[in-house]
Amino acid sequence: MSSPTLSQKLTAEAIGTAILVFIGAGSVPLTVFLTGNQPFGSAELSTISFAFAFAIFAAVYSVGHISGCHINPAVTIALLATRKIDTQTAAGYIAAQVVGAFIGAGLTLIILSGNDPAKLGLGAVSVNANAGMLIGVAAEIIGTAILVFTVFGAAVDGRAPAGFAGIIIGFIVYGIIILVGPITGAALNPARQIGPELLGGLIGAKTHLDQLIPVYIVGPIVGGLVGAFLYEFVGHHVTATVPGAAVAEPVHAEA
Repeated sequence: MSSPTLSQKLTAEAIGTAILVFIGAGSVPLTVFLTGNQPFGSAELSTISFAFAFAIFAAVYSVGHISGCHINPAVTIALLATRKIDTQTAAGYIAAQVVGAFIGAGLTLIILSGNDPAKLGLGAVSVNANAGMLIGVAAEIIGTAILVFTVFGAAVDGRAPAGFAGIIIGFIVYGIIILVGPITGAALNPARQIGPELLGGLIGAKTHLDQLIPVYIVGPIVGGLVGAFLYEFVGHHVTATVPGAAVAEPVHAEA
């Protein structure tokens, strides 16, 4: 059976990211709509977290075998930095992810038409005013580091049990959002923030462009690199020379 072409992989990345943004990020304004713009409690936060988890389940099991389902520039950059993907493919993946995020935000806009989407927003998040920018950056770094460490262990490393990556990654995102969500909204993904932020700005929604680069682009990228290289350190095995010693590390697959 022939391997997917690059155009098929890029299309899969765009679709997967659109699913993530539409279902995951789109659950934010829909929750605001249902709660009458009241502050979120643990129930609302859990609902949004589950939406992201289920979106990841769907994306991983529908396009993971085509593109690897990175659906996150932080994941793609981490794979590039650890030499598991080439520069040209990585650039194409990142572009496809941003396009997919914009499409996902557009689908959210369609759903919200007639319910003041400019007021509700399209799912872009912001740093809690009580936390501040520095803590926001730290929160995104920590959350994305845990996410990418999990991606490498559950999906990239060929020794991982087959068939469980989508469930494991989906639920770790659920857990991260529960903790990081109250601080930054737990974007953990530059594309997931860029799509709703840019399209939201075009329709007059409130934006937080001053936070976009330091918190939601640099933070996840740095966190992704930390998680990737930490896994490279703890997951690397040397060739066995005696019975019971560590075995040779297999070839890594894409996330």
